[in-house]
Order: sequence, then C-alpha cells, then structure tokens
Amino acid sequence: MVMTSGLNFGVKKSLPLLAGICLGFTLMLLLVGLGFAQLFAVFPGLHLLIKCVGTLYLLYLALLIARSAGEISAKHQSKPLTFMKGALFQWVNAKAWVVATGAIAAFTSAGAGFYSQNMTIALIFFIVSFPSVGLWLVFGSLLKNWLGSERSRKGFNFAMAALLVLSVVPVVREILAQLA
Repeated sequence: MVMTSGLNFGVKKSLPLLAGICLGFTLMLLLVGLGFAQLFAVFPGLHLLIKCVGTLYLLYLALLIARSAGEISAKHQSKPLTFMKGALFQWVNAKAWVVATGAIAAFTSAGAGFYSQNMTIALIFFIVSFPSVGLWLVFGSLLKNWLGSERSRKGFNFAMAALLVLSVVPVVREILAQLA
C-alpha cells in the first residue's frame, strides 16, 4: 500500500499515510498491551470479527490498487490515502493485530514492570517503523522512473494487488478453520 502510494503520488504526498500507519500501529500496540488482549480472552469472537473485517478491507484495497489508473498525471489520479486512513487501517489489519498481540505476549512479563515493558515495546516499534515502512515508500517512488508507460504502471498495480490478495490467503485459511 505504501509502495504503491509512493509510486503513484511520490514520497512527499505519501508522508501523511506513512505517519498514519506508524502512529496508528503504535497506538494499537499500546492499547493491546493495556487491555485488548484481555478482551479477546473474554470475547474470543471479537478477534475473529476483526480478522474478517480486516481481510475484507485488505481485499477492498487490493481491488482499488488493481483498478487504479496507469497514468501518473495528477488530474487522472485520486488523492493519496490520508494520515487518518493510514492510522485506521491498522485497526482493521488482521496482520497488525497478530503482530501487536504477539509482541505483547512475547516481550512482556506479568508483574510490576508490565507497563514500562509495554511502553518500551511501543517506543521501539514506533522508532523502527518509520525507516522500515519508509523504505517501501521510497522504493515505490523510485519505481516511478522505471515504469515509464501507462501499460507498465497498470501491470505493476495489478501485480501489487495480486500480492496483497496472496498475503491474506493464510488469514483466510485461519478464518475458515475457525469457522469449521
């Protein structure tokens, strides 16, 4: 998603999306550490619901990417995703939920230091996320020079959409196994 935004809109116009993703995930990580994991224990159906909604959202994004115009001209392009959409995306992204709950479970211990451990984990994820996600953004922007024709850009967008769909296959399998 970030790489496609970098390709279609450039780094500068995609920075709000980058910031939204990084801040949205950090907030999610903090809240999971402060109590959402307990909610999943009490309401296990909530976890499945979030997975289903997240998977549908990712498939919707794949559709938007596949259908996006192959032209780079601003008058033919829609706007890049905003800060808020990037932040909210984390909340319906099943993989983000798995990473957040897994990180809290793996890197904290019960006891007096739990809150400081949770804050440390969130801070580390926050610091690391900007350069990590930023690399995808820069890579997408660099691809703009290599994808000179509308046909190659459409092919690239379709390939990125297909990869996004493939990335949710394991989640769909897990959902189907839970429903069976």
